[in-house]
Amino acid sequence: MRIQEQIDIDIKDAMKSRNVDKLAALRAVKSAIMLEATKDGNPIVSDEVSLRLITKLVKQRKDSAAIFIEQKRNDLAVDENNQLAYLEPYLPDQLGDDEVRKIVQNVITQVGAISLSDMGKCMGPLMARLKGKADGSLISRLVKEELS
Repeated sequence: MRIQEQIDIDIKDAMKSRNVDKLAALRAVKSAIMLEATKDGNPIVSDEVSLRLITKLVKQRKDSAAIFIEQKRNDLAVDENNQLAYLEPYLPDQLGDDEVRKIVQNVITQVGAISLSDMGKCMGPLMARLKGKADGSLISRLVKEELS
């Protein structure tokens, strides 16, 4: 089943169960998918594009929650984290820090990076290889640690 179809089914389930947070999160995904679909006039969006959109929404939720916590607005942070919990199951399994670190070390060796100025050489291949499997900020942090 396509992600787009699964989102529609889950929205109906969330409405029936009156789960406000799940409904808000899934409606945001559906809205993003519909906007993407109108760009090329095709009502069906590929799963790859859907995953990219969900990843973007997950990142937005994480960033918003961090800002709300910083501003001592825990009530709003809880809402963001609740919605985040409903979006993450649509994403592929995330790699752990150790697995990502091994891949980072391999790419650093392959491109011949030796200092932080070579970080750009590493990030392109890493982002392509780890797309959807690891957060960009984690990848960036590990590259900096390895090149320092």
